[in-house]
Amino acid sequence: MKIAVIGTGYVGLVAGVCLADLGNDVICADIDKAKVEMLNEGKVPIYEPGLAEMLKRNQKEDRIIFTTSIKDAIHESKAIFIAVGTPPGANHEADLTAIYAVAKDIGTYMDEYKVVIDKSTVPVGTAERVAIIIREHQKREIPFDVISNPEFLREGEAIGDFTNPDRIVVGTELEQAQKVMEEIYRGVVRTDKPILFTDVKSAEMIKYASNAMLATRISFMNEVAQLCEKVGADVKAVAKGMGLDTRIGTRFLQAGVGYGGSCFPKDVAAFRETMLDHNVEGQILWAVDKVNTEQKKSLLPKIKKLVPDLKGRKIAIWGLAFKPKTDDMREAPSIVIIEQLQKEGAEIIAFDPEAEDTAKKMLSDITYTKTPYEALEEVDALVIVTEWNEFRDLDKDKIKSLMKQPIVIDGRNVYEPREMRKKGFTYVGVGRG
Repeated sequence: MKIAVIGTGYVGLVAGVCLADLGNDVICADIDKAKVEMLNEGKVPIYEPGLAEMLKRNQKEDRIIFTTSIKDAIHESKAIFIAVGTPPGANHEADLTAIYAVAKDIGTYMDEYKVVIDKSTVPVGTAERVAIIIREHQKREIPFDVISNPEFLREGEAIGDFTNPDRIVVGTELEQAQKVMEEIYRGVVRTDKPILFTDVKSAEMIKYASNAMLATRISFMNEVAQLCEKVGADVKAVAKGMGLDTRIGTRFLQAGVGYGGSCFPKDVAAFRETMLDHNVEGQILWAVDKVNTEQKKSLLPKIKKLVPDLKGRKIAIWGLAFKPKTDDMREAPSIVIIEQLQKEGAEIIAFDPEAEDTAKKMLSDITYTKTPYEALEEVDALVIVTEWNEFRDLDKDKIKSLMKQPIVIDGRNVYEPREMRKKGFTYVGVGRG
């Protein structure tokens, strides 16, 4: 099938490349000329495992191209995925300016029946508004369908999530649009994981409700961790005991320094604004966001308890990205922690396998190193902020020998307290008693 993907941000790029890999002819359009030129050269502007290799393979097979001509993309495609950004607005609501601009272009340039697919994360009711805008800008009446197909891609795992998804949600009750979506996804549908067809508004709700639930679990466990620290319990043991209950499960029960990224903070706030717009208070989501904001600040008191005077002290930071396997630092806890430490006068030495270039655009006065060991030379404390796998099995004796003081504040509970203390470290985790 000939498919257009409008927008080559994280979602649009991953979707476009994966759709091409399924055998479709894909044209990705973006107004950013420099990015389009980079992509046509086979260069990927984001770090996502396997994406660069998949892009080059499909470019070699002539299944994907990139263009700044949205008009051409619309003309040449039967299905059009809208995958532009929906950043937070002034009141935390989703800013749909780019969505509506694409809808206007579709109405202006379409010349035959199209299936228009909202892939961006949008509040309930957006598909209705997109359809109205398309209709208002048509030169003549041409049939089309607007449907919802929310994305559920995890940064660092996006290709696997697209090609072997937990679920594919499609919001449409129109037979022709359903057939188009069945054809697009026939290569990834499994017997035990069929496409879930719903009405449009339910599909739009599923995305926000899913992210809000996951964020709620994280914030809940971070509050449990705070209590564990007060009473001497171990939050990891508590989480394991909870997770064995099949009604609860084990996912997203890990305490830490809070969530970040492009989805959870933005989507929780936008979902609550949608609730408020419809006279639903959204008290749970307000609390979820508040707990997360405070959790990002929770490491500084722990650090100051062990290093009371931070002025002029060297503090190592392991991990800058909001999570492993990405270079994304949007809403990352590392930003809050580093800025707090710098305000106290500390000198920051940081290591992250992928996010250094991103960090340089967002933070200043930081020394970066090429290895985690280099970051530890003569430091007064180590703060672990992102749980990269390469941190888990490093030589603890070497770590200790490099540090001026063997103090570790583990914001992701990467290490076991008993082992670290046995090695001679002063070790503090999150909710570890």
